[in-house]
Amino acid sequence: MKPTITLSQKQLSTFLLNVAIVRPVFVWGPPGIGKSSLVEKFAAEVGLSCISLLGSQLAPEDIIGVPQIVDGKSRFCPPALIARDEPYCLFLDELNACSHEVQKSFYSLIHDRRVGDYFLPPGSIVIGAGNRTQDSAIVKPMSSALLNRMVHVQLKATATDWLEWAYPAGIHPWVVQYIEMRPDHLWVQPPKTEEPFSSPRAWHMLSDTLHQFGEEADEQMLEAVAFGCLTAVHAGQFKAFVKKIRRQYDINAIIKGDMRWPDKPEDRDVLYFLAHSFRAHLGRELPKSKETLSADGQSLTHRSKALIKQLALINFEIAQLVVSNEDEALEPLPEWYMVEIARDLPRIVVN
Repeated sequence: MKPTITLSQKQLSTFLLNVAIVRPVFVWGPPGIGKSSLVEKFAAEVGLSCISLLGSQLAPEDIIGVPQIVDGKSRFCPPALIARDEPYCLFLDELNACSHEVQKSFYSLIHDRRVGDYFLPPGSIVIGAGNRTQDSAIVKPMSSALLNRMVHVQLKATATDWLEWAYPAGIHPWVVQYIEMRPDHLWVQPPKTEEPFSSPRAWHMLSDTLHQFGEEADEQMLEAVAFGCLTAVHAGQFKAFVKKIRRQYDINAIIKGDMRWPDKPEDRDVLYFLAHSFRAHLGRELPKSKETLSADGQSLTHRSKALIKQLALINFEIAQLVVSNEDEALEPLPEWYMVEIARDLPRIVVN
């Protein structure tokens, strides 16, 4: 499935407000990026209760009901969860994880908003959601008849929208600060192997555990919960980030010259995190064209070379990471800057 529309969380709310009220919508997206919570929030915003059905746990009779004899005739009585008197939002979660028999039971419900003789009250909304085949989730091919009954949209996770939600939602300050510094770590493509991976849901879980531990979480417990929730590389960097906070290292202070790189062997993970933060900072702040370089940019260029040289004296491989463009999640370093690094620090440049 390759949806033609890709929207952020904030854009999806506007989309649903204008589309879902007239046609059923199906929201595609990877696990853990907030599809369910967004639909529930949308329903609340339009003043409707939200009734969720989990496709992977349904049988056909859960939708069409069971037959009963009424006045000598058989009729199907839809379940009370669906057959309501007031308009509501029917959310069909994991719709593409249900069997083909269950999918067929949704045909009239989605297209005609009808189950047997029962019609959804006027003003009701039908929204489906599901994961994609490439997400290593439990999905089944959606029949063309069902596919063609809905408007499809792809949801993407954006750090900007997530952070806007995270502040008032009480997400742990360490998690918020980390995502502010590394927004590219909010979500990764789910791995093919059975292992934790970073997603908005995973960061929320980590936040909950940190709140539960309070300030009592020692380094070992912090490592256990981080690696239990996140992609391994992100978990390691988050652990170093917390260690940095506790030991009061600050990349901005290092750039200004008010603090030096940590050089003790036991702080190597912190050094690695600070170097990655420094690399991300350079990618954001340095312009693509040298002609547009401001006075602050010139100062940063000069200072960065000195910092890379200092870093190389502590750990040469970490210094090389700073001038590497291999991390596709980060803004690439400008060509003019790479030329200057190759000229002034030729040993640092990775061949």
